[in-house]
Amino acid sequence: MEYQILNASTCLLVLLVFIPTGLGICPSSCACSGNDRNVDCSGRNLTVLPQGLQDNLTYLNLSFNQFVDLDHQLTRFTNLRTLDISNNWLKNIPAHLPKSLWELYATNNNIKVLQKLDTAYQWNLRVLDVSRNMVERAVLINNTLSSLKFLNLSSNKLWTVPTNMPYNIETVDLSNNFLSQILPGTLVRLHHLASLYLHNNKFSYIPDQAFDQLLQLQVVTLYNNPWACGDKQNIPYLLQWVQGTAARVLGAPCAHQAGLWASAAPASAVPTALGSSPGIQGVKGADRAAEPTQVTKLHKQFRAKEVSPLAPQSRPPALPSTERPPPRSPGRARHPTHSTRGEDEPEGSAHPTGSATTPMTLSITSGMPTNYSRMPQSTTVTLRKEEGPSGAPGSRVPSRAS
Repeated sequence: MEYQILNASTCLLVLLVFIPTGLGICPSSCACSGNDRNVDCSGRNLTVLPQGLQDNLTYLNLSFNQFVDLDHQLTRFTNLRTLDISNNWLKNIPAHLPKSLWELYATNNNIKVLQKLDTAYQWNLRVLDVSRNMVERAVLINNTLSSLKFLNLSSNKLWTVPTNMPYNIETVDLSNNFLSQILPGTLVRLHHLASLYLHNNKFSYIPDQAFDQLLQLQVVTLYNNPWACGDKQNIPYLLQWVQGTAARVLGAPCAHQAGLWASAAPASAVPTALGSSPGIQGVKGADRAAEPTQVTKLHKQFRAKEVSPLAPQSRPPALPSTERPPPRSPGRARHPTHSTRGEDEPEGSAHPTGSATTPMTLSITSGMPTNYSRMPQSTTVTLRKEEGPSGAPGSRVPSRAS
């Protein structure tokens, strides 16, 4: 009998020790849900992990506490998906985090360096937010962060855009840093990058070909940077890229210097009736009245000399503020031409040589016909087809005005 009582007491003691972890009794200083697998311990002035956390947690919020060091203390949570350690006093990302993490939030701490081992082999990590720290250097290993889609390193002290960013990354926020350079090859393999935030930095120019491989880019922010608009050796690349990209550019550099944009336009571009100003007149800069191009000036010259009416030019519709005029294929500018045929004359009909109805060639430089000596002295070269009551069909008679 005494032996049975002893065994019962031993079993009860074992249950009292292991039940909080095994059955998931919620710690008194936290709020729990989802069978105690979602634990919120935020804002409790904690300096150590609370007792009673079960190993199969999926969500753990330790933000707004006073943690200084969490190294090796979170490894046992092998089912953890989301970890929030923001607004603490941490000096580094906790070592040996569980490999099951999907989201890691470590904003507003005292982290100065993001070491490669801090995020190494986090195969499942999709979101990494280390914003509002004092990070001066970030070292990443691209092939160990294969699932990372969102990287936030804003509001830190970075001087150089981090290299070795994961190839599948889609959003990178590097705003509010001290960035002034992009090393060669940094963005070459980021073919899935859709959003890039570079505003509020120290960029004066972007190196040649730095953005050329960002084929999926949808939005990029460039405002509040000290762009060197007078640097005609380095700044033209960025201006040309802004004009040619399909991405939405917020804060285009040197937006109020139309002459600089015109000089940076590609040589193969054909001027349009909208002028040589780039597409920054909507999102990329202030609206300006389009200056007439050389082709338009020639057309006005012909009209001043009362040459035959040119083919009507269809003015392109007004572009919305977020659109840019589509690029035109390189080639010779096509000038409107007029026909000397009658209104009903078929295209294949020929004119007799030396007659008054001989087609005339217009010289663009002088605005005068080349066979002017054989033409009647008139300021109009428009010929009309007049049929007499007994005239043969198709016969052409000069009008009285000519």
